[in-house]
Amino acid sequence: MRRHRRLTALGGMLGLGAVLLLGAAQPARAMHIMEGFLPAPWAAFWWLVSLPFFVWGLRSLSRITREQPELKLLLALAGAFAFVLSALKLPSLTGSCSHPTGAGLGAVLFGPSVMTVLGSLVLIFQALLLAHGGLVTLGANVFAMAIVGPWVAYGVYRLVAAAGRQKLAVFLAAAVGGLATYLVTAVQLAVAFPAASGGVMVSFGKFAGIFFLTQLPLSLTEGLLTLLVWNWLQAYATEELQTLKLLRPDPA
Repeated sequence: MRRHRRLTALGGMLGLGAVLLLGAAQPARAMHIMEGFLPAPWAAFWWLVSLPFFVWGLRSLSRITREQPELKLLLALAGAFAFVLSALKLPSLTGSCSHPTGAGLGAVLFGPSVMTVLGSLVLIFQALLLAHGGLVTLGANVFAMAIVGPWVAYGVYRLVAAAGRQKLAVFLAAAVGGLATYLVTAVQLAVAFPAASGGVMVSFGKFAGIFFLTQLPLSLTEGLLTLLVWNWLQAYATEELQTLKLLRPDPA
């Protein structure tokens, strides 16, 4: 009975995510680097950098689904959370949009390599269904949102959680991971489009400054939302969290 209750709750969370996504599913220019925006050599470079991380992530994901099939629904939840949050777009000062990434939750639950695969799938579907990002620029977007963001989030979580502050660790992992994603995006744009006067550093300062104004409040909000989901998981998915060694089993 308890198992059925938890599965029903997880299913309800995924259903809520689908409703939110349908409400947000409208084409828009967004902070994923849009199709055709990067010069071809840079687009190819980021593809080459990202592919090994994706292959590594596939191996990690395959191992989890093979050895712990009971975690598949939680994997789906982590992917849906990233899908919904990164599809919620707000106008940016650049005339495009900013959004949270949702990658911190999956990085905390399953590690950064698995989140690379989930984040890549999110970016592919958004490029195809929402006109959000692009396939040519997919390598650059994967590197920023599905590689660097999750690794930073995971590192922050492990560091803070080691001090016994797990909920603070979850909040900071999501918030700092989201900021790291846009810091990397600013680097990607700066090296591709250096300023005529001052070069890459001046260009980076401009991109990072614009992103910071929109992403700081979004990242803090993402941290709070991720913490709410974490509290929900503690109530309804305790066995899964214990399997992942994120919660200690209740004393007998």
